[in-house]
Formats: sequence, C-alpha cells, structure tokens
Amino acid sequence: MNQIEQLNQWIRESNRIVFFGGAGVSTESHIPDFRSDNGLYKKKYPYPAETMLSHTFFVNHPKEFFDFYFNQMIYEDAVPNKAHYALSKLEQAGKLKAIVTQNIDGLHQKAGSLNVLELHGSVLRNYCTRCGKFFTLEETIKLRDQDGIPRCDVDGQIIKPDVVLYEEGLDQNILYQAIDQISKADLLIVGGTSLVVYPAAGLIQYFRGKHLVLINKEVTPMDAQADLVIHEPIGEVLDQAVKNL
Repeated sequence: MNQIEQLNQWIRESNRIVFFGGAGVSTESHIPDFRSDNGLYKKKYPYPAETMLSHTFFVNHPKEFFDFYFNQMIYEDAVPNKAHYALSKLEQAGKLKAIVTQNIDGLHQKAGSLNVLELHGSVLRNYCTRCGKFFTLEETIKLRDQDGIPRCDVDGQIIKPDVVLYEEGLDQNILYQAIDQISKADLLIVGGTSLVVYPAAGLIQYFRGKHLVLINKEVTPMDAQADLVIHEPIGEVLDQAVKNL
C-alpha cells in the first residue's frame, strides 16, 4: 500500500478528522509562503518582513506598513486550489470537523468550507481602530488616502486589517476552539506548515487520536512523531486521498 492509499484508508476509517494547515496550502494558489527560497522573508525591503508586520511598525510607520501589506500580503485574484476543494469535500462528507489554519487569505471559505478556525485572522476583515466599524477588503482598498493608508469613512481613523501581527496575541476564543477540535480528532492531518511558529505549532501536542499525518514539501520537527509523512505537493496528495469516498 502506497502513502496515498494509506491516507485514503485512514480517512475512510475516521469520523472526526481535523486539518491543521499553514502557508504551504496556499502556495499552489500562487500566494508565496514565508520561509522558502521564494518566500516573503527573502524579499528585499528596508526592514525585515517580521519587523514590517509587527504591531509597533504598524503604529509608528503606517505608510510603510500598508505599502508592504498591500503589495506583499494581498492577492485579490487568488482562487482555491485542489487542497482547498479536497478539504471542502471532506467536510461535506461529514468526516472533516474543522480546519485550523494559520493562513489569512480566506481561500478555505471560498472553496466552500464552513468550520474554519483562523488563528491569525483574515485580510478579508478590517476595522476602524477608533469606532470599530468593519470593512471588507474591497472597501478598505478604496478608502486609502494619498499615502496609501486606509481611513474610516466615519471618523477618518486608520483601518486595521483583522490579522494578528507580530507582538500581538492570538484570539483566545479561536485558540481554545482549535485545541478542543484537535483534542477530539481521531485523525489529524497537518499540511503546508514548517511547524516552527508558536503557539500555533504547539497545538499538535493536544492530539490524542489514532493517526497523525504530515504533508509538507520540507522536513518538519514533528516528522519523527507522525504515523505518516508525505513530502509531496499537498494539493495533489489531498485530491487523490479524498477520491471515491
């Protein structure tokens, strides 16, 4: 039995599957990841990407923050890939109970998934830092001033993306939901993540189910603890694994 067949068998045998994913899930939708050779952290900017995506930088250098953000973090034309659609199919089949994602692109929802726990927020949601009014991504883009800074149409204050920046804590409610789902899963599929960013990477420790599967092009610190490790493109792997369910 090859790796895909093994994964397919475990999916068939499982009733509470949880998927935990990172940037590698969206690279096949032409959204760059962070740490690969073509990733966001390798791009040349006046400051490191981690600095430009920090809360302090957002507050002190909003012009430079939004220049970086809109040029490097927003991909309006991105569409779901095979991985997103395979997971949506698993949910519709009643087997996948939750997607826990580090991604902020909203592609899981575009593919039809309903129970998506976004650990780091979403670029599709934005809010005024004073009055709290919410804006869509399209509205936020249209409300940029001459410096490229989006401002609220009610009070003129800066509109902040509803994403977790460096120095900011995760939404505790989302985090607790993710822990709850992972702790109840009988099959945990982890894909497209290097498993080096905490606290997100630490969520795997809550898994008590039968099988842990890792799908990632590169080696991760958790490979030795997994029941199955697949170093292949995640879209093709999941597409094949959910066929004939």
